[in-house]
Amino acid sequence: MKPNFRKSPVPAYLNPKLSAERRTRDLLSRMTLKEKTAQMLCVWQQKASALVDEQGNFDPPKARSWFRQRAGLGQVGRPGDAAGGRNAREMAELTNAIQKFFVENSRLGIPVIFHEECLHGLAEADATSFPQPIGLAATFDPDLVTRLYEMTAEEARSRGTHQALSPVVDVARDPRWGRVEETFGEDPYLVSRMAVAAVRGLQGDASFRDNKHVIATLKHFAAHGQPESGTNCAPVNVSERLLRDVFLQPFKEAIEKGGAISVMASYNEIDGVPSHANTWLLRQVLRKEWKFKGYVVSDYFAIRELHERPELFGNYLAADGKQAATLAVKAGVNIELPDPDCYPSLTELVRKGIIKESLIDELVAPMLLWKFRLGLFEDPYVDPDAAEEIAGRQAHRDLALQAARKTITLLQNNGDVAPLDPKRIRRLAVIGPNADRPLLGGYSGKPKHCSTVLEGIRKHAGDIEVLYHEGCKITIGGAWNQDEIVPSDPEEDRKSIAEAVEVARRADAVILAIGGNEQTSREAWALNHLGDRPSLDMVGRQDELVDAIAATGKPVIALLFNGRPLSVRNLVAKVPAIFECWYLGQETGDAVAEVIFGKCSPGGKLPITIPRSAGHIPAYYNHKPAARRGYLFDDVSPLFPFGFGLSYTTFQFGEPRLARTSIRRNQTTSVHVNVTNTGTMIGDEVIQMYIRDKVSSVTRPVKELKGFQRITLEPGRTATVPFDITPEHLAFHNIDFEYVVEPGEFEIMIGNSSRDQDLQKLTLKVT
Repeated sequence: MKPNFRKSPVPAYLNPKLSAERRTRDLLSRMTLKEKTAQMLCVWQQKASALVDEQGNFDPPKARSWFRQRAGLGQVGRPGDAAGGRNAREMAELTNAIQKFFVENSRLGIPVIFHEECLHGLAEADATSFPQPIGLAATFDPDLVTRLYEMTAEEARSRGTHQALSPVVDVARDPRWGRVEETFGEDPYLVSRMAVAAVRGLQGDASFRDNKHVIATLKHFAAHGQPESGTNCAPVNVSERLLRDVFLQPFKEAIEKGGAISVMASYNEIDGVPSHANTWLLRQVLRKEWKFKGYVVSDYFAIRELHERPELFGNYLAADGKQAATLAVKAGVNIELPDPDCYPSLTELVRKGIIKESLIDELVAPMLLWKFRLGLFEDPYVDPDAAEEIAGRQAHRDLALQAARKTITLLQNNGDVAPLDPKRIRRLAVIGPNADRPLLGGYSGKPKHCSTVLEGIRKHAGDIEVLYHEGCKITIGGAWNQDEIVPSDPEEDRKSIAEAVEVARRADAVILAIGGNEQTSREAWALNHLGDRPSLDMVGRQDELVDAIAATGKPVIALLFNGRPLSVRNLVAKVPAIFECWYLGQETGDAVAEVIFGKCSPGGKLPITIPRSAGHIPAYYNHKPAARRGYLFDDVSPLFPFGFGLSYTTFQFGEPRLARTSIRRNQTTSVHVNVTNTGTMIGDEVIQMYIRDKVSSVTRPVKELKGFQRITLEPGRTATVPFDITPEHLAFHNIDFEYVVEPGEFEIMIGNSSRDQDLQKLTLKVT
């Protein structure tokens, strides 16, 4: 029913002239305990039994029947996946119908929030899909990231979405982990910059007056990116100092500089305490130290896992769901996602005195506050016509293509095999299991437009005859959502490889599209849906394909598509030109073809180290001085280092110069370097600044990224690139656990990768 206040003055919470804080206090004072706890619940999979019919349309009788036992609802999860996925118009119409039901049938007219996955674009039908975050990090371009997430926010908000379960700001320090593709890489500074950029894109100024932005949700708090044995959700065994200096830093930056409104707790435990029950993490650090005023959402089913999630695993901190709810509420988890499970017991737990109602008030208030700030009490609906128009914009395709171009990273180009000269090639073979399949990665929607490598090459090849063969398979099917992974048949693969060799022999050059697929690296969310691997080798007979194609003697350009680093030593030894593409999104074909034919120069850099093998893990560049001392019978260095990436042109770095060579601990200086394009083609370079504290009270990394800038230069042009050096760049947690700058000498390193041979060094004295 609609709230009826005709016989009395309009209550404060319905007065848009009052502050959101005042309206929140007034609304909360009018709510029953049951209405409050209802705001801490969400519906996702239960939409089928509670809100929609078999076709995914809103079902009023079903909703009324479900609603009789409840007093409202906080959120609805992923409305676009109803009945297998809905286009922009259908999704807008569905969210309007559901919203209208809750506004008109709840006693106080409280609207719901709709949340969606927005990892690399809205993960729904007809939405724009751009590179996975690991690819976005390779662009080293925060401004581009902001624009991409602005686009995503507008597409999502136009359909009725209010909250994005993005960005992922985990620091990925174990490449065996299947979720590496969702992250911005291994470096806390790079992740922080990209996280702030993504939050600003999604939220704008957080006023939400333009109805084009959504609430950002930082995932996964905390330290999810270095799980024990590289397996998803496993314990994370790190010290508090490492936790703060590496894993917490991107979250802190995204909250303090980006203004992130929501945080998702992580599945893993730290020091024996799962994040959803970690009072120190969610209350002491997040709320007290960082002054976070937003709200914490649970990861899907994670509160249940504090007890046991049948047929998966349990943490066994709780004896049952009620105790799990108690632990989560006391730790500070505001809402349980994705479906009502443990939190429906909160009303009973309050009445029994196990939980104080004041604690419920504390957790419900910020969620109501942001419903007011989103404008949902005044303007809860969206325009289906606008949603449809926004989903089809050419400008969004253009931006996705720009991101794909900037992601592509050239790892090797022996003999300048790339780019191909169309005038010298009559026939080109495109071979490989990733040559003619859409390559989007996990948490993807179904974009209106999606091009494959083969399609892009044919489109841009002009008069060149393009041949094609799959070569071999990686897995059968290979879809991200497909639980069972079916290995390819070795005999069939070897027969196919022989056929591919004959195709290659007919060609003047070969494009070899290999790597991984959406199954060989993905979120392991169930025992029948795994995605972590103990090996970094390519799956199946792909190395046999490499050997066979290389043996033809034809010039070969390899394109790697994968969600995490692959140890491709054999490929490096056999193939002259290698591109790391990660997952490029819907514009894969055009982006790859433009780079291969030299219409643009690659400029991406590695946001994560590529190890020589799984036995070389950990391989991250910012290690401590005693690490990486050497191996018997093998090279300890990475196959390709963090920050590395080649170009079709060449760049010369001048001698870096410090504005001041000596500063006090609270002062700032800067370093400048001239960079010249000494080649014959316009190109991008990423200038990188690393810093090392030479003598410190606790051991410090051998180098840490503390600045970067991507520039575009015409041939013969020079740019002067400045970097500020502030106390923030020099501070760390000292022996007494104080976050300070210690006096002494700091090594300032400037170059175009993290390798020592690619860096010039200066000394800064701090007194």
